[in-house]
Amino acid sequence: MSLYENILSRKEKIAVIGLGYVGLPLAIAFSKRASVLGYDINSEKIDLYKNGIDVTKEVGDNVLKNSTVEFTSDEARLKEAGFLIISVPTPVKSDHTPNLNPVELASRIVGRNLHKGAIVVYESTVYPGVTEEICVPILEKESGMKCGEDFKVGYSPERINPGDKQHRLENIIKVVSGIDDDALDTIAKVYAMVIKAGVYPADSIKVAEAAKVIENSQRDINIAFMNEISMVFNKMNINTKSVLEAAGTKWNFLMFTPGLVGGHCIGVDPYYFTYRAEQLGYHSQIILSGRRINDIMGKYIVENLLKNMIAADLSVKNSKVAILGFTFKENCPDTRNTRVIDIVKSLREYGIVPVVSDSEADALEAKREYGIDLIPIEDIKDMDAVVLAVSHNSFLKLSKADFDKMFKTDRKENKVIIDVKSVLNKDEFAKPEYIYWSL
Repeated sequence: MSLYENILSRKEKIAVIGLGYVGLPLAIAFSKRASVLGYDINSEKIDLYKNGIDVTKEVGDNVLKNSTVEFTSDEARLKEAGFLIISVPTPVKSDHTPNLNPVELASRIVGRNLHKGAIVVYESTVYPGVTEEICVPILEKESGMKCGEDFKVGYSPERINPGDKQHRLENIIKVVSGIDDDALDTIAKVYAMVIKAGVYPADSIKVAEAAKVIENSQRDINIAFMNEISMVFNKMNINTKSVLEAAGTKWNFLMFTPGLVGGHCIGVDPYYFTYRAEQLGYHSQIILSGRRINDIMGKYIVENLLKNMIAADLSVKNSKVAILGFTFKENCPDTRNTRVIDIVKSLREYGIVPVVSDSEADALEAKREYGIDLIPIEDIKDMDAVVLAVSHNSFLKLSKADFDKMFKTDRKENKVIIDVKSVLNKDEFAKPEYIYWSL
């Protein structure tokens, strides 16, 4: 029997290595059709999953409790799997160069537990060439086997959008690729077990790798354009949201909006692409320009906050500013590469005391990674200004009266509110009671 048939009959297991926002939903989906091992080096996370606690909020506690995934932090158990999927993060270093340590470590772990006839599929975002030029040699060295003869590899870029309840794993077309036609055929069949939208076989592994990095680079560039025009419109005293609504009446206008660009994809992937391009002697003109714009938005928001505080006759030093939202995007607990931290740091540079609230965020991660103590929103009082940084649904439900309670009780006029994503009704926050500003 083929590997695919053995997976269908549960004679072979699927292993998912890396159980974060990508790996966990993948493991859960496959467990409905096959025997699945869910592996992560973080034993604390594994214990939470075993107890039915979904820290990602991507699948939900009830689904987790009722799943048949065998969660483990014992790498030796990977020997039981014939189809292994690596879905670990691929961040960047402080100098914006790729940090391949997680994917290299995962390759070493898989390599030393690989059996003959297995297929290893990478889902981690990488620049073209990483799978075959960096990961395969590690697998070969650790396993003592030859790729293409004893085992095979493939690449299938993840397209999960954390926090998005509409575009889910099952209804997003899956790009798949393999080291040869046989590997591609098996990989396509295995993913087709759970991907209702279907699979798209790419011409090669490098094509699939490239497709992933340009998807997010394209979004990054489009958002950078919106951020740039928002800065120009601010000088012209024109409301950007109003302009976009007017322009959006044309059928082919691309509706992107300005804002902070972080997370583990859009704020990272362009650097992977340009890094490889520079290795080949090409220096990016457009992509890095977009990155530079998006990277300064936190400081730009703070600069405009300061201008409005001064206009309101507020003392800047030792003032208190509430920041609503700390995750990298709305309705998601993920704080990885959140650019809200840029606002926090800039405020501190001016001697301002930032107070951060986000009931959606992973509070332990915020404290561990950034040293941020999140407080309940009901404890936000006596503020000099408020920054609505992330448009969680819970924040959209706040009334004007709720915002009023956050400010100093003796301040009846010129209460400064910064609406980063332009989600509030600006007419409700009109002068003289409020000084309202948005991107």
